[in-house]
Amino acid sequence: MQVPYAEKMAESQREISISDFFAKNRQILGFDNPSKAVIVAVKEAVDNSLDACEEAGILPTISIDLRSANGDDRIRMTVRDNGPGIVRKQIPNVFGRLLYGSRFHSIKQARGQQGIGISAVVLYGQLTTGQPATIISRIGEEFPAHKLDVIINTKTNRPQVVSEETVLWDQSHGTEVSVEFLAKYQKNKKQSVKEYLKATAIVNPHVEITFKEPDGEVTIFQRAVEALPKQPVECRPHPHGIELGVLKTMAEYTEARKLSSFLTNEFSRVSPRGAREILVKAGLNEDMNPHRMNLDQLTALYNAVQGMNFMAPPTDCLSPIGDTLIRKGLRKEIDSKFAFTVTRDPRVFRGTPFQVEAGIVYGGELPSQEPVKILRFGNRVPLLYQQGGCAITNAIEEINWRPYGLEQRGGKGIPIGPAVILVHIASTHIPFTSESKEAVAEVEEIEEEVSRALMECGRKVKSHINKRTKIKKVSEKYEIIRDILPEIAKKSAEITKQPVLPLDGVITKIMNVHVIDTGVLYREMGVGEAKQKMTEVTIKFQNYTEKERVFKLMVKVPEALVQGVYPDTYKMKNGFIEWDVGPVLPAKTQHLGFTLVGLDKDDYEEVEVFYSKLPGEVIGADPA
Repeated sequence: MQVPYAEKMAESQREISISDFFAKNRQILGFDNPSKAVIVAVKEAVDNSLDACEEAGILPTISIDLRSANGDDRIRMTVRDNGPGIVRKQIPNVFGRLLYGSRFHSIKQARGQQGIGISAVVLYGQLTTGQPATIISRIGEEFPAHKLDVIINTKTNRPQVVSEETVLWDQSHGTEVSVEFLAKYQKNKKQSVKEYLKATAIVNPHVEITFKEPDGEVTIFQRAVEALPKQPVECRPHPHGIELGVLKTMAEYTEARKLSSFLTNEFSRVSPRGAREILVKAGLNEDMNPHRMNLDQLTALYNAVQGMNFMAPPTDCLSPIGDTLIRKGLRKEIDSKFAFTVTRDPRVFRGTPFQVEAGIVYGGELPSQEPVKILRFGNRVPLLYQQGGCAITNAIEEINWRPYGLEQRGGKGIPIGPAVILVHIASTHIPFTSESKEAVAEVEEIEEEVSRALMECGRKVKSHINKRTKIKKVSEKYEIIRDILPEIAKKSAEITKQPVLPLDGVITKIMNVHVIDTGVLYREMGVGEAKQKMTEVTIKFQNYTEKERVFKLMVKVPEALVQGVYPDTYKMKNGFIEWDVGPVLPAKTQHLGFTLVGLDKDDYEEVEVFYSKLPGEVIGADPA
C-alpha cells in the first residue's frame, strides 16, 4: 500500500522557533541593510537603558561607543548605562531570548514591551559575525560584576552562556552590552545614529548621552533637567479594548470564581452596579463561574459589554513629556527664534488611552526654502524610517499650512519653510505598522488628534509671525516719521518765519495705533546653592493715537513664582496679573513688568498679553 502524501508532509512539519523565524526574516525587526542595522542596534540598546533607569528612579547617563571591527564592514557597539543592573540569573534571558520581558502583559506606557529589541540585536550580531554578545552587569556596590558571553540557540529560542567570569568594574551599578555585527556607518546623514540620539535627547531632556563615533569624534548631549518623568501606573484593560478571543482567554485564566467579580476585578471602569447591568443584558447569572462559560455565553457577554457605555480608561498609565520639557528639548538641540508646544487631553481608540503632544520651532538658522523637518516619536522613541507610511505624516500633509505662514503647493503635502514639526504619541499600546516600530498605523482618532494639536501650534506660529511683522512695520514707520517730520517742520518754520510747531499730534494722527511690545530676559543671581534663576518680563505700551487711554491689561503667569510687579497697582486673578493702565497721553509710553523666580531658561518665553476697553487697532496683544 502506498503511503499517503499527507503523511509524508506531516513528517516534515515541525514547530518553528521564534528566534528561527526572525533569523530568516530580520527585516521585520528593522535590520534591512547594514546602514540601517547600526541605527536600529543603538536604538534598541538605548531604549532598554532608558526604561531600566526610569523604572529604578535613576537619572540616566548613557555612553555609546562605535568602533570599526575587522575591516570597514563590521561595527562593535558598546552601550553602557548607570541603571539598576540585572541579576545574574536573568542576564542570559534578557539578552539571549526573544519575546522575554516583564512588560508585555503590563498595560502602561513603555518604550519596549515585546521583549524583542536588545535580544534581536544579539541575534543579528550572531548571524552576521558568529560572535557572542558580551554583557557586564552589576546590581550594587556590595555585589560583584558579572561578565557573560551569550548566544541564542535559534532552534529552541534559549540562551547559551559561552563563558562567564566575575570582574572588577568601575561602576557601582549598571549594565554594559557589547555586540559585533555587519554594518555600514554613515556620518552626517539625514538618518544617522547622531540624528537618532539628537532626537532622543529632545524628548528625553533628563538623559545625558555621550556618543563616540568610529572616527573618534565625541558628542555629548547634555541633560537639560534634573527631574525624571512621571512614572506611568499599570492599569487594567478597558471593556471596549478587548475582542471576543481575549475575553475568552481572560475568563479561562481569571482567579475570580463569580462573573460579577470577574468583571469588576479584571477590567477598569466596571463598577458592581455596571457588572450587574451587563449580566442582566447578557442573560447570565452573576454567581456563575467564568471558567465554565461556553462560547455562546461568552459571545452574549461580549455583545453586552460592547453595547454599554463606560467611562474612558484612566490616564495615569500615560506619561506625557509636557509642554515645557518638549520646548526645552527643542530649544536645546535646534537653533530657532520661536518654539511653541501643546499637550492635548488624553483620548481613546478601541478602549486604549493615548495622548498627543506637538511642537513647532520656527525661524533662526532653519532653511526657508526646504520642506520642514518632521520629528516623529512614539512613547519617547524617535521613529526614523517609513515616514511616508505613518499616520503622523498623513495628518501633517492633510493640513493646509498656508494660513499658518508656511508655503505649501496645492494646499496639501509637507510644507516648506524655516520650521521643524514635532509630534509625540504616548499610549499603552501604539498601533505600529510592524514589529520594527517605525510608523504609526492609520487610526482615525490618532490622526484627528495629531491634526488638532498641529493646528493649535500653527495658530500660535501665525500669531507670532503677525505680531512681530506688525511691530516691526510700526517701528519702522515711527522711525521714518520721527526722522523726517522734524526736518519738515524746521524747514517750514524757516520759510514762514514762524516757531516750530509741536509734532506729537501730527505723529499720532499719522500712526493711529496702539503697540504693546514684550521682552524676556533670563539671568542667574548669586552662586552655588544661593543661586537664583530670574526671568524678567517687560511690557511697553505705546499710545500712537490722538486720545489718552485708560484700559485693562492682563498677562498670564505661573502665579506662585511672581514677584517685583510694577506698577504695584495690580491684582492677581486666576493665574493672570491684571493692571488698570492709564491715563496714557497721546504719543506717550507706559512701562509695566514683573519677575518670575525659579524657572529655567526658555521656560517662559512667549508672553501672553490680553487687553480690554482699548478701542482701535492694537498690535502685540489679544482682546480678552
